[in-house]
Amino acid sequence: MDSLSYKTVSANKATVTKDWILIDAENLILGRLSSHVAMIIRGKYKPSYTPHVDCGDNVIIINAEKVVLSGNKTDEKVYTHYTGYPGGQRFATPRELLTKKPQAIIEKAVKGMLPKTKLGNAIFNNLFVYSGSEHPHAAQQPKKININDLR
Repeated sequence: MDSLSYKTVSANKATVTKDWILIDAENLILGRLSSHVAMIIRGKYKPSYTPHVDCGDNVIIINAEKVVLSGNKTDEKVYTHYTGYPGGQRFATPRELLTKKPQAIIEKAVKGMLPKTKLGNAIFNNLFVYSGSEHPHAAQQPKKININDLR
């Protein structure tokens, strides 16, 4: 019996292959979209997933302003931000964020699903969110996938 066939493969920075994936967020539910994107940029769907290595893919999300929140979350959910000054606590609803900066709502949701470590911060840099259907990553030839087809 060949003992090498039973070795566990551990990926490292040199052996990781990163793909570019394009996702259209039009009429997708924010939470479901974010959980799938977090799984993809973390690399958990790959057979060579290694927890301490950035082995996920680069994800491009277009049409961020057309994402949907279920229920009454558009008006009732509140994002809290603290400026660092006394009395500097600021509140915003998803409706306000969608009008000011539509990318922020998806970025906040995905960032909350990643590890709160240096690796999590590095993995978050693999996410590119754009409002509108245009993106500057055409040279990378991203593969378009449908989130609803994933398990």
